[in-house]
Amino acid sequence: MLVVALSALLVLVVGGCVCVVWAQRGGPRWARGVARATLLAGELVGRSGRGGRGSGQGD
Repeated sequence: MLVVALSALLVLVVGGCVCVVWAQRGGPRWARGVARATLLAGELVGRSGRGGRGSGQGD
């Protein structure tokens, strides 16, 4: 079950990255929407992983 869940997550991540590249090259409107959502999700994950103030990463 865990392998299926991780595989589905991997497919979503790869698909999102493909849409980001495709949208950058002038893809259809839905690809731009998926790309925007992917970039937003990546930003949120990056912010949550930093751990707040005093993490020592020099941001």
